Amino acid sequence: MITTELVFVRHGQAQCNADGLVGGPRTCTGLTNLGYAQAEQAARRLATEHLKKPFDVIYTGPRIRLVQTCEIIAQTLQIPVHHDDRLDGPVHGDADGQPWDAVKTAVDGGPHAHPDTPWADGSDTWNGFLQRASRNLSQLIEENHGKRVVFAAHGETVITAHTLLLGIPIGSPAGFTHNHASITRWQHHRNRLGQTRWMLDRHNDTEHLSLLTPEPTP
Repeated sequence: MITTELVFVRHGQAQCNADGLVGGPRTCTGLTNLGYAQAEQAARRLATEHLKKPFDVIYTGPRIRLVQTCEIIAQTLQIPVHHDDRLDGPVHGDADGQPWDAVKTAVDGGPHAHPDTPWADGSDTWNGFLQRASRNLSQLIEENHGKRVVFAAHGETVITAHTLLLGIPIGSPAGFTHNHASITRWQHHRNRLGQTRWMLDRHNDTEHLSLLTPEPTP
């Protein structure tokens, strides 16, 4: 029996993504036209199963690209929205608004390359972000026990979910792909003996985006 279900929808393409900029709170201006279309397709995909087994709520973090993705899904499914700062992405510090290529060149790689070192003045470290985000997501999961929950999420939140629920040690060099508007699903199962475990049902599912123009490869 599935007792709790978590569905993570990565936000659609944002303008900062299309421009190759670090999309902190100062820089994120929301979705591109393609990003809106991606989010709409994800919403339609979820609406099909919502008719059979309704979702209870959708959560979003504060950045505009998440909020806009959330609004599209919430309007389609007609479910309540919870805005929660615990779902915010990494703190980028002085890198906010800078080209990602320049930021990575300056520190010899992206956040994952040196996970205990900030990638800019005032930024998180990658491991520090994962630790904070894992604590926050644990709280949200506990608060929503027994529900079907959708998260309009950063890619980093998807990685956090896998790190937390798979028990991957903080600092592991392993990673996960996460396309814009992809769907990732975790289910909490309990068997007839009362034994429980989290199971990854799908990761980075983009079948619903097949008719849209593909994004250019970075």
